[in-house]
Amino acid sequence: MARFWLCASGTVFFLAFLILHSRFSGSSRGDNIQKVLVFTEDGYFLRAWNYTVDTPHGSFGHTIKKYNSFGDLVQVLGTPGKKGTGLNPLQFDNPAELYVEDTGDIYIVDGDGGLNNRLIKLSQDFMMLWLHGENGTGPAKFNIPHSVTVDPSGRVWVADRGNKRIQVFDKDTGVWLGAWNNCFTEEGPSSVRFTPDGKYLIIAQLNLSRLLFVAAPPVGSIGYCSVISSIQLADQVLPHLLDISGKTGAIYVAEIGAKQVQKYVPLKS
Repeated sequence: MARFWLCASGTVFFLAFLILHSRFSGSSRGDNIQKVLVFTEDGYFLRAWNYTVDTPHGSFGHTIKKYNSFGDLVQVLGTPGKKGTGLNPLQFDNPAELYVEDTGDIYIVDGDGGLNNRLIKLSQDFMMLWLHGENGTGPAKFNIPHSVTVDPSGRVWVADRGNKRIQVFDKDTGVWLGAWNNCFTEEGPSSVRFTPDGKYLIIAQLNLSRLLFVAAPPVGSIGYCSVISSIQLADQVLPHLLDISGKTGAIYVAEIGAKQVQKYVPLKS
């Protein structure tokens, strides 16, 4: 059975989603609405559930919760309703996003404007493997780390939104490998994901309402950000987070301005 995680906090409308065996789930902010909506990849509604879900992504839940695809709560990390900086037990303040590898290892960016500005790697049994966590502008420091993903070469990419850059780390050791900032003079990245073939990094820029398609660097080099193409969305659409289907390459964009999810399908050559 599919499992998925939610970063829980916040009070304003929001959408987020993960590709789950040809399903995607959207989570939305608000007190009296269903928090999680599950659809097929073609957009057909399957089910919704609300119980045990703190409002996702913002300022109240301060937890990360694991559910199966039917809404059964499996695991809770953090203290519900209590923000904190502790590591034992692990505490959060406005966790923005996470990425789960096929191995079960978990990468968490904790600090969407809260006490923390950190990147955490946990094993599948929730043991701390490594951590980078301090506010600042230097290497391995963050100002609103908002999204995280891992490429096929074993590099961890973090959207360091407030610093207008992407930082890159070795997934096994946590060693800092470099940063990109030349693509983000106007606005920092809000979300990052790789295409299934690992050739391109898709980046969302929130206030510019824009998606960037960037060439992935070769193994052993970070180099510079090279934009191949872009999609300019309508004003005030505000793409907040995105995910990509590993099966079809379809891009799903959660838009907090338009209050919707849009799907983009790769053109066939």
